[in-house]
Amino acid sequence: MDLDLQGKVAIVTGGSKGIGRAIALELAREGVDIAIAARTQEQVEQTAKELAEETGRKVIGIRADITSWDDVQNMVDTTVSTFGKVDILINNAAMVGGQVRGNLDEATEKDMMEDLDTKVVGYFRCMKAVVPHMRKQKFGRIISIGGVSARQSTIYGMRNTAVVHMTKTFSDQLGADGITMNVVHPGLTKSEVIENMLESRAESQGITPDEAEKNATQNVAIKRAIEPQELAWLVTYLSSPRAECVTGEVIAAGGGAMGGVHQ
Repeated sequence: MDLDLQGKVAIVTGGSKGIGRAIALELAREGVDIAIAARTQEQVEQTAKELAEETGRKVIGIRADITSWDDVQNMVDTTVSTFGKVDILINNAAMVGGQVRGNLDEATEKDMMEDLDTKVVGYFRCMKAVVPHMRKQKFGRIISIGGVSARQSTIYGMRNTAVVHMTKTFSDQLGADGITMNVVHPGLTKSEVIENMLESRAESQGITPDEAEKNATQNVAIKRAIEPQELAWLVTYLSSPRAECVTGEVIAAGGGAMGGVHQ
């Protein structure tokens, strides 16, 4: 299927590694020019160079912290001045698993506020900055990366639940402008952070990393962790003109969380 993405322009936050990098790579393979953003200048520039060499597309790296409105506005302004427009926003910049953890006694206000400022308010800042450009051209795709913890009673899932609510609210407002907005919930995904976690768990338990992964995916229907590229395929489709009929929706891509029925 031709996704009709040739010549589109995307911003991918958290794009220097892991899921963000995989999404940027797949979009570039489909003919999209890319601005990847991350907090570390050297890393984001190196990733941009690698993606450009691999795909032949124009890829730029922008240092940006999405907890800063000035950084977000600069990210969007730089993208538009470089490419002339912005068609796609991938909201992905957030700490894997979040910072706030444990029960009520262990959770801290500081960690809670940092999680929300990045993954909820940070996503909001990015949406607010790109929407005026998308409105002018009557086309836009905004995909926010959430997490299956939104569907579980975990304190770190609160931020993902808030992203879902925000996405549905704004998708209702922006559909008539040709802008669609959706959430993709990854499950256990083989990013660098997760692979390091599985290796550490394996070492502490005296088992192999494969065994640690098997143990961690007992409640996953396909019995394995997800590869970043698998998420990238889904996000790339949702970013395309072919996906206009899908908006305000949440799609889990975690290999099938067992036991739950979501309507």
